[in-house]
Amino acid sequence: MRMEKAYAIVFSLCLLAFTAYALLDTFVITRVYETVDQSVQIQQASPTAETEGRALAALQTCGGGTEGRGNAQEEQSGAADAENAAAADDEQAQIEISEYRVNDTSVYVADIQLSSANQLKTAFSQNSYGRNVTADTSDTAASLGATLAINGDNYGSREKGYVIRNGVLYRDTAAKDQEDLVVYADGSFEIINESEITAQELLTNGAVQVFSFGPGLLENGALTVDSSDEVDRAKASNPRTAIGILGENHYVFVVADGRTEESEGLSLYELAVFMQGLGVETAYNLDGGGSSTMVYQGTLVNNPTSGHGIDERAVTDILYI
Repeated sequence: MRMEKAYAIVFSLCLLAFTAYALLDTFVITRVYETVDQSVQIQQASPTAETEGRALAALQTCGGGTEGRGNAQEEQSGAADAENAAAADDEQAQIEISEYRVNDTSVYVADIQLSSANQLKTAFSQNSYGRNVTADTSDTAASLGATLAINGDNYGSREKGYVIRNGVLYRDTAAKDQEDLVVYADGSFEIINESEITAQELLTNGAVQVFSFGPGLLENGALTVDSSDEVDRAKASNPRTAIGILGENHYVFVVADGRTEESEGLSLYELAVFMQGLGVETAYNLDGGGSSTMVYQGTLVNNPTSGHGIDERAVTDILYI
């Protein structure tokens, strides 16, 4: 009898230790798989003939002044002035930040008109692709000189789900019934299911960014969630981060506050309805909760809740302009 009790105690202790290690490995232990040089010009995936044509048309129709809101390359003197001026136009981005009050929640919308799809970029925290390699959204944005940034899909807290960033495939392990957002070289959006296509096929088709969180909120302007849909383990009313496309090189970043007396938070359905009202064609839910953060010109726009009051939660990746 004593031996059986001893075995039971040892087994329980081993199980407890294994569980503790598994939790630490999932949420705490940092593993760097690859260091990424994000300070150099980002190399986009080569577009197909079709996407190249659409991108060229976009560059021919976009441009104009930024009214003080965007970044442009400085013109240089001499025979290269005209060429440099054209390059400056291509680097302009018009960004307008608005605040809405929806269902007792403060919602912040960045309306973004780009002159080139290349201006919509992503970055890994600490210049590293890996597991639980994190930094505040504002810190990563500052290190890259980003004008505008939001948190990404926090890929590094999970072992599965496609990861394609800036035209490079980092993870091709599919997650069951996982909906991803694909951003192609021409800046267009598509929502796919990982069970129906491989990551390599997406890359071959011209995918530049693939985010694996979800779900999709809108497709062709129609709602793809209802009031019963929710992210695993999430509350019905929650801080949210989402991205949507309005037209050619025309996007919105949306961040909703939550979990405070001032802001209740939104359900996925409420978020989708709100973005539909903005005229968004395709919308996708990114990591939310304490991760939800928007930074504009080095200043926090929203009020992120990290569990320690109003403060940023460190995340593994960002989207930025």
